[in-house]
Amino acid sequence: MSLESEIGALWDRYQAGLDAGDATAEDVATVETFLDALEAGEVRAAEKTGADVTTWTANEWVKRGVLLAFGLNETRRREHGGVGYYDVLPLRETEDLGERGTRNTPDGTVIRRGAYLGADCIAMSPSFVNVGAYVDDGTLVDSCDTVGSCAQIGADVKLGANTLIGGVLEPVEEAPVVIEDGVALGAGCRVTSGFRVGENCVVGENTLLTPNVPVYDLVDEEVYYGHLPAERRAFARYVPSSLGEHDLFGDAGAFKPAVVATDLERETLDATQREEVLRE
Repeated sequence: MSLESEIGALWDRYQAGLDAGDATAEDVATVETFLDALEAGEVRAAEKTGADVTTWTANEWVKRGVLLAFGLNETRRREHGGVGYYDVLPLRETEDLGERGTRNTPDGTVIRRGAYLGADCIAMSPSFVNVGAYVDDGTLVDSCDTVGSCAQIGADVKLGANTLIGGVLEPVEEAPVVIEDGVALGAGCRVTSGFRVGENCVVGENTLLTPNVPVYDLVDEEVYYGHLPAERRAFARYVPSSLGEHDLFGDAGAFKPAVVATDLERETLDATQREEVLRE
C-alpha cells in the first residue's frame, strides 16, 4: 500500500472518531513516515499543473496527513536543545541540513517537524518554518520571518526581514500560499490566504498580498485577485474606497489598499540578486 493510500485509510478512521488515545503504534508509525517524507521533500502540499502561476493545486491527501499529525498526537512536554516546551509536534531535527549546505542560526530559528528546507538555504534567527512548508534550494528566510503551514517557497527566493507567509491547512482542497522561483519580497511583506506570486517578481516592502486586495497589472492592463503574474515589479498603493462617500469622512475621503504591478526592469532584477559571499 502506498503512503497516500495509508494516509487516506487513516483519515477515514479519524473522521469516524479515531483520536490520539485510540491510535495504535502502527497508526503513529504511518504518521511518522509521512512526516519523514515531508522533511525529505518527497511529498508536497501543492503542485503546479501548468505553466501559469494560477495552476497550483493542493494535494489534499498531504494536507490531510498534516492534520492527522495534529489529531493523532497529544500536547505534552518536549525538549529541544535543552529547552522544555509544550506542543503537539516536536521540532525538526536538523542534522541533514548541514549535509546539503543549509544553515539555520541558533537562539531563535524554529523549524517544526515536517518542514522541508532544500540545499544552500539560510534561515536567520529569529524565524519560524511550520509543518508542511517547502522551502526550495538557495532561499533566504530572514530574521523575524514566518513561513506558514504548507506554504510553498521556490528556489532562490529572498524573504525580507519581518515577512509573513501565511499558512493554509483547511479546507484541504485550497492551495496554500505559493512563492515561485526567483522572487524577492521586501521587508515587512504579508502574503496570506493562498495568494500566489509568479516567478522572478520583485515586491516592495510592506506590501500586503491577499486575495481581497486587487492587483492592478499595468502590463496586461487587467485587475487580478489572488495572484501576481510572473516577472513583475509590485508595490503597495491606496485607491479611493466607496466608503469615502460617507459623511463621517468629510472631504478627506476613504481609501483601501491595492497593489500596482509594472514591468520588471533589468536594473531592478540585478539589484535583488543574492550576494554569493553569503554562500561561501
